[in-house]
Amino acid sequence: MTARAADRVRYDRATAHLDAPLAIVDLDAFDSNADDLVRRAGGKPIRVASKSVRCRALLERVLAKDGFAGIMSFTLAESLWLARGGFDDILLAYPSADRARFAELASDPKLAAAVTVMVDDPAQLRLIDEARDGGREVIRVCLELDTSLKLFGGRVRVGARRSPLHSPAQVADMARVVARRPGFKVVGIMAYEGHIAGVGDSVAGRPLRSRAVRLMQATARRELAERRGEVVRAVRAVVPGLEFVNGGGTGSVQTTAAEDAVTEIGAGSGLYVPRLFDNYTSFSGRPAALFAQPVVRRPGVGVVTVLGGGYPASGAPGSDRLPVPHLPEGLRYDPQEGPGEVQTPLLGSPADDLLIGDKVWFRHAKAGELCERFDVLHLVEGDVVTATVPTYRGEGHTFL
Repeated sequence: MTARAADRVRYDRATAHLDAPLAIVDLDAFDSNADDLVRRAGGKPIRVASKSVRCRALLERVLAKDGFAGIMSFTLAESLWLARGGFDDILLAYPSADRARFAELASDPKLAAAVTVMVDDPAQLRLIDEARDGGREVIRVCLELDTSLKLFGGRVRVGARRSPLHSPAQVADMARVVARRPGFKVVGIMAYEGHIAGVGDSVAGRPLRSRAVRLMQATARRELAERRGEVVRAVRAVVPGLEFVNGGGTGSVQTTAAEDAVTEIGAGSGLYVPRLFDNYTSFSGRPAALFAQPVVRRPGVGVVTVLGGGYPASGAPGSDRLPVPHLPEGLRYDPQEGPGEVQTPLLGSPADDLLIGDKVWFRHAKAGELCERFDVLHLVEGDVVTATVPTYRGEGHTFL
């Protein structure tokens, strides 16, 4: 029996009393993945990306482990909710225009002390000030550095279009703008190198593309390490009390942690290890988050139909954004239909061994987005469900 087949036996046994659709997190795999992130971080603390987890119970579990400290959130509303729930070190990784929540932040000392907001434009400061509604708390600010690799005088750009602050001078100038504005304090710098951390460098069947990605990433790592160091020095000249410099992502933990300028690593997807992380040479993890759909039809030889399953991930449209049938091994989509909103036909010889009501297990393409589809996660240890915990959605929150 293969390891994957053994997993199927465990998951089927653990959830035999539960009807699909359902979602699980294998805690043995989750904890193993957490340990691997800590090992790769080489002693630097890991700030957990909440958008990749979207479950308070699992955020609490990982933050109780040595090597993890703080949360990287994705909306201001989520940040305040987490702070009110007891989390006390929250970095909002994206700028916000939520005026109502900024008014709450500026009027509550506990929230203002717990939450740091992202800024890369003076207009964002003006929006916050206009939203204060009498609140006078000092707003903690993090500046985001654009990590993109620019070649041939800027004519070629590789990387996500995020912050407009690219050069050390631009980031230092923004730090001065914040420092001169009453009611704000620069406490950190963040730089997410998505083109390094979030792009697989070993795509099956595409050796030339994989080689090109590895070459690009090696070039980008060298350029960014040098520039990030210069940025940090320039900002510290303006803000000597800078508290943290955040960098990285699951796919680049060890290389980012090796930079002296970086004080902490941001990561989260590596806890669940969705299918997009199958194409990396820098690390390998254990799939920890899966969802099951029930077999509801047997249209013919080598075909079964499961309920639902059309849960595409965000990003540029493509087959790599689709969930993948994982267990039993050997199932594939009908190329004329793919995963459907209400039903999904699956092809392959394993279909002939599946009965009505049996579970087919899938892996999502990305991490936390799976939790937008399910109210609860069943936590599996060995072949037993030991707890059932709510996702953000299960607690009544869909922040985006």
